[in-house]
Amino acid sequence: MVRLFIPQPLAPGAALAPSLDQSRYLTQVMRLKAGDELLVFNGKEGEWRCAVTEVLKRGVVLRAEAQVRPQVSPPDLELLIAAVKKSALEFAVEKATELGAARIRLILTRRTQPHHVRMDRLEAIAIESAEQTGRMDVPEIVAPEKLDALLDLWPADRRLMFCDETGGAPALRALQPATEPWAVLVGPEGGFAPEERERLRGLSFATAVSLGPRVLRADTAAVAALTLWQACAGDWRR
Repeated sequence: MVRLFIPQPLAPGAALAPSLDQSRYLTQVMRLKAGDELLVFNGKEGEWRCAVTEVLKRGVVLRAEAQVRPQVSPPDLELLIAAVKKSALEFAVEKATELGAARIRLILTRRTQPHHVRMDRLEAIAIESAEQTGRMDVPEIVAPEKLDALLDLWPADRRLMFCDETGGAPALRALQPATEPWAVLVGPEGGFAPEERERLRGLSFATAVSLGPRVLRADTAAVAALTLWQACAGDWRR
């Protein structure tokens, strides 16, 4: 059944107005008509069965009928990833959404190459991935920020899994025992600068981990690290 993310209140009988693009998708791609049903979630009030009540020239109108699943929050896991090239960053956002990251923060390191980041595009990718994978929320995408500034304000209760390409503890060992909340940090293609690595290794809340004997691309490293965390401490254990 079609699933849509619509950030509007959900309650029995509530009228919903999808965006114009969503309306076109429903009527022109999925060929829905009045009376057909779909699933809708808003990240707050669970997943609802809805029905198409009107098909208009400028969009469709939906009616919320009944909640089919209560709201479930993802593990308190963040992905911090350098603002790498467009294709790699889009891939990382898509897969991080599939793997249950609650928040994706883009970071600027010493070796981050300047790239124009289209936040609207990344947010759209996250929404589409959430719709397709069955999760009932969409991860927050945070605009690029400098790594040093982020570390200066780091909350003391959040652990940081620092993926260090020069080596570290095996991830499975470093994450045992693992408790929430955590963040996974993945650097740029050129790796972290020596001064960044030195600072990270000196932080009490950071754990340097190795992702194996091969040097991974940033997007591959993000997927590998999130997978390891989910297996050790996330909702894969449920």
